[in-house]
Amino acid sequence: MKLSAELSAFCDRIGYRFQQPELLVRALTHGSISSSTRPDNQRLEFLGDRVLGLVMAEALLDADVEATEGVLAPRYNALVRKETCAAVARDIELGAVLKLGKSEMVSGGRRKEALLGDGMEALIAAVYRDGGFAAARDLILSLWGQRVHEVEEDARDPKTALQELVQARGESTPIYEIIKREGPDHAPKFTIAVTLASGERAEAKAGAKRQAEQAAAKALLERLET
Repeated sequence: MKLSAELSAFCDRIGYRFQQPELLVRALTHGSISSSTRPDNQRLEFLGDRVLGLVMAEALLDADVEATEGVLAPRYNALVRKETCAAVARDIELGAVLKLGKSEMVSGGRRKEALLGDGMEALIAAVYRDGGFAAARDLILSLWGQRVHEVEEDARDPKTALQELVQARGESTPIYEIIKREGPDHAPKFTIAVTLASGERAEAKAGAKRQAEQAAAKALLERLET
């Protein structure tokens, strides 16, 4: 199988050449365009998530030989979570080469965080299947770059940090609700509010519900910690 010029250029961007190009094509194929003869990337995504986890766990141990498990765990979570995978995917313009159905293309699928994160994990698995663990590790460490060394010591995402804070105060779980949804389907904007049992509240706006929830949690955390 010969890769298109577009996919060949993508291989140049990531610094890896596939011996089995069909693995790359599968990694980039979303369920919205899959068929019995064109499998989607979900199985590769499942595998890639595990490969990424092992590489990051090992990299963090090597980067800080004194760190305890309690310090390493939030760093690990920050490096492997979907938002980080999507950010790396944007760095290599993965969205431009995703194979999507018409509905996903119309709704802005190439920019969706979930699709980018899933595609990044599937790409990792494709490299792992094609070149083995060493090739996958080299790809991950190259693409994640300084993120491994610059990840904050307390790298818990804001929602987790807020949850732990209210639990320590003996309160119930924070409530997140959509206040407003604006914009077209392909580029929506969500305004999310987070409210505590004590009545404290904060709002934030973002292009994805998860991002807006994280931003609202961060805003409320900053308010509570002042």
